Formats: sequence, C-alpha cells, structure tokens
Amino acid sequence: MSRVARSSLLVGGLLVALALILAGCGGGGGEEEKGGETAGGETKAAGGGGSTGQIAIEGSSTVLPITQAAAEGFRQQNRDVQITVGGSGTGDGFEAFCNGDTQISNASRPIEDDEVQACQENGIEFVEIPVALDGLSVVVNPQNDFANDITLDELATMWGPDAEGQVTQWSQVRPEWPEERFNLYGPGTESGTFDFFTERVNGEEGASRSDYQASEDDNVLVQGVSGDPNALGYFGFGYFEQNQQQLKALAVDSVTPSRETVQSSEYPLSRPLFIYVSTQALEENPSVQEFVDFYLQQGNLESFVEQAQYIPLSDAGAQEARERFQNRTTGTAPEDALGAEEKGKGKEEEK
Repeated sequence: MSRVARSSLLVGGLLVALALILAGCGGGGGEEEKGGETAGGETKAAGGGGSTGQIAIEGSSTVLPITQAAAEGFRQQNRDVQITVGGSGTGDGFEAFCNGDTQISNASRPIEDDEVQACQENGIEFVEIPVALDGLSVVVNPQNDFANDITLDELATMWGPDAEGQVTQWSQVRPEWPEERFNLYGPGTESGTFDFFTERVNGEEGASRSDYQASEDDNVLVQGVSGDPNALGYFGFGYFEQNQQQLKALAVDSVTPSRETVQSSEYPLSRPLFIYVSTQALEENPSVQEFVDFYLQQGNLESFVEQAQYIPLSDAGAQEARERFQNRTTGTAPEDALGAEEKGKGKEEEK
C-alpha cells in the first residue's frame, strides 16, 4: 500500500470516529432533556410516576419518622429500591407532589382546596391515607415550676397576631404567673402543624404572631425549648415523647396529652396524620404499590407508628385506611381518619 493510500485510510478512519463521537454526544443530550434530568443529575418524576425502583417522598416533619421507619423496613427486603424521604413541611411537600416531583407526600393536615386545584391542573390524582393520630403538644422547659396547664384562650393570647410585640410576659397571659419575658418556639409557616395550630387556637389558618423562633425541623424546636428556661413551644406528640426528659408538656383545657386522650379525641389538639399517594405512580411504578402495601400491612403500620412514638389509628380507622388504598378512593375525606367507631362517637356528642 502506498503512503498516500495509507494516509487516506487513516484520515477516513479518524473522520468516521469523530462522526460517531459527535453523533453520540448530540443524541445523548437530546434524550436526557426528554427524560427530565435535573441539574443534580436525578431523574425528575414525570407527572408523579417516577422510575421503577425509585420513590421520592417529601412533606411533614411530623410524619417523617413514621415514613422513615416504613422506608427502612421496606429497604431491608428490597435492596434494589431507592427511597428518599424529606421533611421540608406539609406545604412544601404538597407543592412538590402536585408538581409531579414526588410520588408520596407526608402531611400533618388535610390537603387544602388550592393544593387540590394545583394537583388537578397538573393531572395528579391522589389517594389520601390516614396513618396515625397525633396530639399537638404544648411544652415548656422543665425548670418552669409555675406553668402546668394552659387554656386554648390563653394560647390565643400568647400566639394571636395582635400579641406581636405586645404580649411578652407570662403575667400578661395569667396574672399569677411571673412578670418575666417568655420566648416562643414553633414551626414555620410551611408546616402543617403551624396550619393546624393557628386554625384551632387563633380561629384562622395562618393567623399568628411572627416574632417567635421558627423552624421546620422539630428537633431544632426541642433543642430551643430544652435550653431556654423561659420557653414555650408546640410540636407533635412523638417529638415530646422522645424528649420528655428535657421537656414538660402542659395540659390544655385541663386535658393532658396522652395516647388515651388523643385516641378518644378528648385532648383538644388531637389530629390525624396522612400520606398522599399519586395514582399515576401506582400505575406506572410497581415499587410505589409494593411500598404502600408494606407500609399499611396489618401489624406493620402499627409498628412504624409505635417506633415513631405516635398514636395508632383505631382498628376501624386502620381498616378504613387500607380500604381507601385498595379501592383507590381518590380525593380528600379527613373525617374518615378516626374510623367508624370514633365518627359515631362524635355524632352522638353533637346530639
């Protein structure tokens, strides 16, 4: 072979190789954009479906420990499934869920009308599933030797919007309490706990003074109250039980938060806790179906709730939750969370 022929052959080979490289780069880039790659390199769930073997969960920091316990148990039996569980708050969780970025949303309050509308606009249908009960606990530092109970009206005096910069001393809440400044700790405005507390105590969701130490992380609130002798804060019952050696819970309207008073709804700050599951994810991602089945399985659900130190649903409530999931009952019906027995009690009391 002549030198020219060899040169021509070499140049031709290089051109072919270069063309293949360029074609590979161009084709790959186009496919990644279609696949919805995020800046971090993680695949974004399309419409709530997600990729088989991957489950993204976001939302309430209160429900977080229950879902984390379920995820850890599931991963032990399904090593090939990747589950991420975040605790940015109920509001942020619903925003991600209704945008199709997650398949499951943890919530410490029922979904709201504007969030339902956002889901509908993005084609996201969901099954609302109660998983546990909680008694939102009002706590003080153990060094506080004068406050053992508080009323809903007194909480409104402390936490109402008009109290900002005006009600700052314990004696302004109850005359026999000392003329010392108190410091308040509570969840941020994206928290379902904040929404529930403000509606129940102040009569309007979101109505609250803003001059308090806020955090979406309940552990930060625990640390704040436990380190401040003049503190008062509120968060889920599970976080109180886990840290009761360094906190003191107050009775509210003469009822102490406990498993019995929460399950009976006697405690005035009792509430259900939920997970919301995308129906599209259930259809497109078998791992989601398997995980929720595992989560709700009789014996499992109660165990995960106990691990997180919350209050299990009644037998009727747990059965109703499983039926909602099995029947793919879409939409919201938070009154179903307590089960037929407790709902019947409520109706009898109204009469």
